[in-house]
Amino acid sequence: MNVTVPGPTLGVVGGGQLGRMLAEAAAPLGVEVIVLDPTPDCPAAPVAREQIVGDFDDPEAFRELASRVDALTFEIELADAALLDRVADEFDLSVHPAPETLETIEDKLVQKRALDDAGVPVPPFRQVDDAADLRAALDEFGAVMLKARTGGYDGRGNVPVTDPDDAEEAMDAVGGPAMAETFVDFARELSVIAVQGADDVRTFPAGENIHEEEILRETILPARTTDAVIERAEAVARNVLDTLSGRGVFGIELFETETGEILVNEIAPRPHNSGHWTIEGARTSQFEQHVRAVLGWPLGSTRLRCPTVMANVLGTVEESQPARLGNVEAVLGDADASLHWYGKEEVRPLRKMGHITLTGRGELDAAAGSDPDELLAHARDVRDALTFE
Repeated sequence: MNVTVPGPTLGVVGGGQLGRMLAEAAAPLGVEVIVLDPTPDCPAAPVAREQIVGDFDDPEAFRELASRVDALTFEIELADAALLDRVADEFDLSVHPAPETLETIEDKLVQKRALDDAGVPVPPFRQVDDAADLRAALDEFGAVMLKARTGGYDGRGNVPVTDPDDAEEAMDAVGGPAMAETFVDFARELSVIAVQGADDVRTFPAGENIHEEEILRETILPARTTDAVIERAEAVARNVLDTLSGRGVFGIELFETETGEILVNEIAPRPHNSGHWTIEGARTSQFEQHVRAVLGWPLGSTRLRCPTVMANVLGTVEESQPARLGNVEAVLGDADASLHWYGKEEVRPLRKMGHITLTGRGELDAAAGSDPDELLAHARDVRDALTFE
């Protein structure tokens, strides 16, 4: 391989915050990015070379994108997998992760079956097409998490169900065919950001995730668990990649049970919210790794620089309004904090508008005063000082 810069142009289907951070990471490598997104002036537009405005299943928009780039990827599961495959073949382009991987992952039931068939540990689950199926799942598992098979994110499409009398209402809430998964008695939620390169696989250290109302609030590194559990989580993540095709970054969400067992919750075939800590906290960010992997370039180090906490900045408003974040000096004046604003024009209740990162001082093995609990409290204080005006 002979890598030169300026490098190739990368086409990204999706121009949200992930597309924005991909473009930011690509620029220092000499890689330009063109994004396709239906929202004019999407969050990625200010940092990408160009935006093509089009839906995620628009054949002409996909062809225009493919005609102007050297490789394709996506940052959202709403991308049409069959269309990606078709235009990549038509324009003789590589597309990573592979479209068949996207097809597997975008349907949660298909995803779980593929993992289960491959021997990857997952919670017990079953297909649910109607209220009768849901009542049967409750009879088998007790309490369940009902998940829409497609389209759900940030808690949308997920409904906890404990009472058979609520079956009809729960099915209406998810809005179509679903999957019921037994509630897991977990000690903590973890995630591993795994990278499939051209010649090797690398994993970032497992992070500990804190969710509220099914929305990620904070990620803590190192995870507050044992070395054995972290090693097991990273091994399971590598087993997950064995079941998938194509290069790139994969966000793998996990449960650690009370007995130390690791179960796979869900997979994202792209950079993931729980990996945002890598921008300041790792030697190479998940976004730079994705660019490198998709292009077939050598991967960077996944080493943790120091204890790190990422805290999401969510919409704290009661109804939609123009986005204007105030008291930003609370972050700017903190020597250990970094702010990432996603550039969304409108703030809505609990919408992800940005994140902050708190890093410990000094290297991990000499980080006096960098206790993860202290960093978490510090991150929350800084994040909670921000207000939407």
